[in-house]
Amino acid sequence: MICADIQKLINYSVRNGLIDAEDEIVIRNMLMDALHVYDWTDEPVDEDGGSIDEILAPLIRYACDNGVIEDTGANRDLFDTKLMGIVTPLPREIIRDFGERYSRSPEEATDWYYDISKKLNYVRAGRIAKDLKWTYDSDYGTLDITINRSKPEKDPRDIAKAGASASTAYPKCQLCTENMGFAGNSHHPARQNLRPVPLKIDGGRWYLQYSPYSYYNEHCIVFNSEHVPMVVDESAYRKLFDFIEQFPHYFVGSNADLPIVGGSILSHEHFQGGRYTFAMQTAPEEDEFSIGGFEDVHAATVRWPMTVIRLRSADKARLVGACTKVLGAWRAYSDEAAGVLAVTDGVPHNTITSIARMNGGMYECDLVLRNNITSDERPLGVFHPNPTLHHIKKENIGLIEVMGLAVLPARLANELVAVKDAILTGKDLAADPQTASHAEWAAKIVEDHPELNADNAMGIIEAEVGAVFEKVLLDAGVFKRDEAGQAAFRRFIGTL
Repeated sequence: MICADIQKLINYSVRNGLIDAEDEIVIRNMLMDALHVYDWTDEPVDEDGGSIDEILAPLIRYACDNGVIEDTGANRDLFDTKLMGIVTPLPREIIRDFGERYSRSPEEATDWYYDISKKLNYVRAGRIAKDLKWTYDSDYGTLDITINRSKPEKDPRDIAKAGASASTAYPKCQLCTENMGFAGNSHHPARQNLRPVPLKIDGGRWYLQYSPYSYYNEHCIVFNSEHVPMVVDESAYRKLFDFIEQFPHYFVGSNADLPIVGGSILSHEHFQGGRYTFAMQTAPEEDEFSIGGFEDVHAATVRWPMTVIRLRSADKARLVGACTKVLGAWRAYSDEAAGVLAVTDGVPHNTITSIARMNGGMYECDLVLRNNITSDERPLGVFHPNPTLHHIKKENIGLIEVMGLAVLPARLANELVAVKDAILTGKDLAADPQTASHAEWAAKIVEDHPELNADNAMGIIEAEVGAVFEKVLLDAGVFKRDEAGQAAFRRFIGTL
C-alpha cells in the first residue's frame, strides 16, 4: 500500500497547486528515495479527500516501521516536513505568484499566501485546531483565552539526543532567512516547506511569513533579512507604518526590546502581525492630550488594564515623530512613588510595546509603556504576573498578551480537567501533584460559586481563568488602574 500512499500525497499536491501534473514522475521518485522505497507498483488510490495530516500519517508510519527514522516525536516532525519539502514550490514560484496577486490587491495576495502555507503544512492547521479557546468578558472588553496544545511535547529520547549532540550556529536563530529549506536537526526544527516572501520596508530587505502555530487568524511574522537585534527606535516606527501602508488590512506590532517584557527572540529584529481584532484595539479612549511640537497628532490614553497611549494621524512622518518623542520621554522617565525607575546601576528598564494599524484611512499606533525592573520579592519582574497567578500564567507578557489574548501553557489542558474532577468528587487537590498548585484558587472558586455542579463546572473554571488573565494584565501595567496609578500616569503625560 505504500505506493498508493505516496500517490495520494502526489494527487493532493497536484490538486492544491503545489506541483504540476508534469512534475509527477520526478516527485514520485524523490518521495520513493526519501522513504527508501525501491520499486513502484500502480495501486488503486482512495481519493475520498482527507486532511494533509491524514495523508502524511501512513507515510510516517511506514518510515518508522521500516527503519527509515526512529519513532520519536522530533523525528516524525523532521520527516513529515522533509516529505512536504519535496512538493513545495521553489521560492521564485511563490514570490512570482504572490507578486501577481499583490498587483491586484494586498488582500488577495495574503489570502492566497496564507492558504498555500496551510496546504504546505507549514501552518499546521490540524494541530492548531487542538488548541483550547474561549473568551472572557472582563471589565476592559472581551479577552481571548488560548491553551496552546499545538506544539508537540518533547520525547525524552529526543531531549537526550539533543543534549548529547552539539548545536550549530547555522541558522543563527529560527527567524534567519537561512531557515528556508533547512532540514532541521535535534536542536532546530525542519523548514523545507518554508517560503518567506521578500518585502522592502523602510528601504531595507525584510520577509513575510506565517507562524507555524498561529495564535490568531493569519498570524504573520515580519523579519529583517539580517540577523540584527531588536531595537525600538525611530526607525522601528517607520518600519511599522511602512508595513501597514503596504498591507492596510493587517495590524503589525513590535515587542519591547528588553528582557522580561520583550519577545522570545530579541536577537533578531522582527514584528508580529495579522488579520485579527484584539480587545485592546476596540478599547475606548479616556483622556485626550497634546504632545508638544505634535499638536496636530491625536493623542489619548486608553481604558485598558495595561498603560496605553494611542496616537493617530493621517501624516505618517508626523506620527513617527510623535511616537519617537513619547519613546524618548519614557526611556528617561522615573517616578519612585509609582515604582518606576528608568535606570538602575547603568541598566535601562523602560521601553515600549508598539502596535500599528490603519483606522479609517489614518495611521494609528498604541504605545504600551513597559518596565522590566526586578526586586528581591519579585525576581521575575515587578511589572509581571504576581506569584499567586503563576499556577495559570508565569511566562513573560509579550505583544500578543498585551493586546488581550492569553497564550497559556499546554499543561493546563489536563490540569484544569483534574481541578474540575477534584472539586466535583471532593478530592484533596493539594495531595495531587497535578492540581496542588491550583488548590487555593480552586477553594476560592467553590466558595464563590455555590451553584457549581457537573454541568457548569468547566464553564465556571474557564471564566475564573479569564479573571486570572485580567489580573495578569493589571500586574503588567506600569501605572495601575487605581486613583494613585492614574495620577502617576497623568504626571508622565504632563512631561510630553
